[in-house]
Amino acid sequence: MTQSFFFTLLSLAMLALTSASTTAADAATAASNSESKQFYEIRTYLLGDNGDFEAVDQYLGQALVPALQRQDVGPVGVFTPAENDTLDQARVIVVIPLKSAGDLVKVHQAVQADATYQSAAKPYLDRGPENPPFERISSELLVAMDCMPELNVPQGALDNPDRVYELRLYESANERLGGLKVDMFNNGEVPIFLKSGITPILIGQAVVGPQTPNLTYLTVYENDEARRKAWDTFRAHPDWQVLKAVEKYQGTVSKIDLHILQARPYSQL
Repeated sequence: MTQSFFFTLLSLAMLALTSASTTAADAATAASNSESKQFYEIRTYLLGDNGDFEAVDQYLGQALVPALQRQDVGPVGVFTPAENDTLDQARVIVVIPLKSAGDLVKVHQAVQADATYQSAAKPYLDRGPENPPFERISSELLVAMDCMPELNVPQGALDNPDRVYELRLYESANERLGGLKVDMFNNGEVPIFLKSGITPILIGQAVVGPQTPNLTYLTVYENDEARRKAWDTFRAHPDWQVLKAVEKYQGTVSKIDLHILQARPYSQL
């Protein structure tokens, strides 16, 4: 696949996220606005029954994350399931912020051409089909939303060894409903998060991925007790009671994936 063809596919996907009634002027404005927003690759290493977590972890910590840092990509987050995570799935989740959709290709090519990366990654890359380190990699590409155009790491968060994270993915039944859920976030839901003790690190709408249409967001908490208390506060908040009753927002989420996560020691998020 050529770079130009890849970029064309991304452009078509971005246009598909807009309403069918969007005018040409509105589409041009949306395209211009997207240039000022970050993109995020959410990459999940699905380990399966025979995966080698230590090999994947060493590869990420000693090869990939340093290589991305040399390309001025970061902060990069690397996470594994917390003890109370409810998904029965061995996995490692990597969050990679990008300045543009085009960086997805450019950064990949630069990393592959990095001799230091190739040397550090050799034990991992030399494994053959009889001894794979993981079952499969699943990725989605997000574009940041108006309510949070860039990721933000709260000051002092990384100094807290008890911190926990949530990665939530909200699927919608079709593009119209997905767009309305984005509108709900952009026009009221995020301020209620902040009032309730839910601290977002990033919020994005899927451009490409296996579960589109969806939006995905990552949040952080001081500890698991604070996480549970924040969500109880959110669900009972009077502003949320008003917002969730708005007729146009009914039925916008058809499925929720919830990951309760902890950061690896070398994670930058």
